[in-house]
Amino acid sequence: MHKIYSRPRIRIPKIFIQPRRKITNPKVKKMLPVICILTIAFITVKFILDAILPVFDTMCENKASSIATLISNEQATNVMKEHSYDEFFAIEKDNEGNISMIKSNIVPINEITSDIANKIQEDMSSKCREKIEIPIRKLYRI
Repeated sequence: MHKIYSRPRIRIPKIFIQPRRKITNPKVKKMLPVICILTIAFITVKFILDAILPVFDTMCENKASSIATLISNEQATNVMKEHSYDEFFAIEKDNEGNISMIKSNIVPINEITSDIANKIQEDMSSKCREKIEIPIRKLYRI
């Protein structure tokens, strides 16, 4: 009989596994299931939090952005109600009544921008703690 295919055999060393020792201590026998259950519980909580945190972070960013936009628009409107266009710009005309130059008054413009920024900061610090709720339907998309 001829060999059709021959190659050197790979010899895998035998691995000897020692038999498990039996747990004889009664306290350890009682604590082992508790430790297993706690480990599974912690792993489960970790997976759930890893799934929920990106949704929560996105919702917090959206809420903060909308609050900041509303406050800045509101404060800018409130500050600008107290001022008129003539305070910011001076229009110079020539002899024929044509507009030759428009000068801007930098001092009142700078005062208004700093006033708006201060009022926005005050309003933001007063609204720094708002509750954000996550509807259950948002968690189904995970």
